[in-house]
Amino acid sequence: MSSTSSPRVQEQPVARIQEQVERVIEDLLASLPKTDQLSAEQRRGIIARYTAVLEGNFIYWMTGAYIAAGSDEARAKIMDNLREEVRDCHPGMMRRFAIAAQAIPTDADAQAVYRNLMNVRLFIGQLSPVPIVVTMAFFEGFIQRFMPYLADLARRQGSADMEYTDVHGVCDITHTQELFRALDAEVALARPVPEKDMFEGVELLRKLIHNIVVDN
Repeated sequence: MSSTSSPRVQEQPVARIQEQVERVIEDLLASLPKTDQLSAEQRRGIIARYTAVLEGNFIYWMTGAYIAAGSDEARAKIMDNLREEVRDCHPGMMRRFAIAAQAIPTDADAQAVYRNLMNVRLFIGQLSPVPIVVTMAFFEGFIQRFMPYLADLARRQGSADMEYTDVHGVCDITHTQELFRALDAEVALARPVPEKDMFEGVELLRKLIHNIVVDN
């Protein structure tokens, strides 16, 4: 093998992968516009675009992770996440949050995120186990830390319904930890994965989140 070949996932401990994911999250959080400098329409747009993405896609993404996973441990942890999403009707929780913030997604909101959202959907459809689990661990980690910001936007919109942000600000801490444990199990089974492929989904989701929050 050439010394210039791409790094392989087996050569990168999960702790290192987690550090790289954390850096992406930190960069995204640092790029968020100040809530007190946004107009009412800009606040509405962020909540609406976030809702347009999450309400109908998160369970699809996590189901893709479940189908792709090769280890019983990863499947069990992903199933726990899916069970909670369905049992507690998180899409309904998301919709109530948007309604209370006067931010129901419009056709224009859906169109604004369409291209980047489709890229993430197509990535999930590849059913590549390690990259998908890395991607979902990244997203759960971002969501958990994004919730105070989203709640602040909603309050400034006059909303008092914070069930969605309260629940996800807590449960996604556990979900993130569990997904990195699932990643341990998947890495042990996986064939070598080039680093550029391992973080493909993270980069696609980063672009989608930027599209949601920064592109006003």
